Amino acid sequence: MLADDHRIMREALRSVLEQEPDIEVVAEAADGIEALRLADENAPDLVVMDIGMPGLDGIEVTRQLLKSHPAVKVVALSTYSDRRIAARMMEAGANGYVIKAAGSDELVRAMRAAVRGEIYLCPEIAGLMAEAGRLRSGEQRRERKRPHERRLGQREREVLQLLSDGKTADQIATHLNIATTTVEAHQRNIMRKLDVHSTAQLATYAILHGLIAS
Repeated sequence: MLADDHRIMREALRSVLEQEPDIEVVAEAADGIEALRLADENAPDLVVMDIGMPGLDGIEVTRQLLKSHPAVKVVALSTYSDRRIAARMMEAGANGYVIKAAGSDELVRAMRAAVRGEIYLCPEIAGLMAEAGRLRSGEQRRERKRPHERRLGQREREVLQLLSDGKTADQIATHLNIATTTVEAHQRNIMRKLDVHSTAQLATYAILHGLIAS
């Protein structure tokens, strides 16, 4: 499903995406309220979400959408190349963030990564977040770490890195030679300690706070 307040953008996106054999555009929304309604009616697997829409912005739509349809994947497509806006979108539960200046192939890559359960940031946004993470990491070397970050054990940090790389629990278990249930337990503990509630939020937090290698 496409959600963007500019008709010409929706038409261009539909034209490009429907050339892909594994992608079908099932609905188009011109604002946030319509996006929520059409998601209820069409049950899309993935929503390409603009951020600056009237009514409800894409961040709030994503937050509300995932409460009622937690299995839906969301990829933000935005004019904003601002890491703070990108972080807010990812914290709302989006699986990817691509700026509109990127090519259509970038969007398709992000969509396919999201469907696989991975996190995808276009290079410009990934670079901004990585730089913010490096700066934050440097600050933490000069200051005491936050208590919940200090409590992350070595194995939890390894699991966090692999989760942020888009690996599934089964893949992490194989990589670390531990049980899948152990990986899932580590993930629950990490999310509790960092006070985040989804894998997307977890990856965003880890990048922004310099907890993983970018």
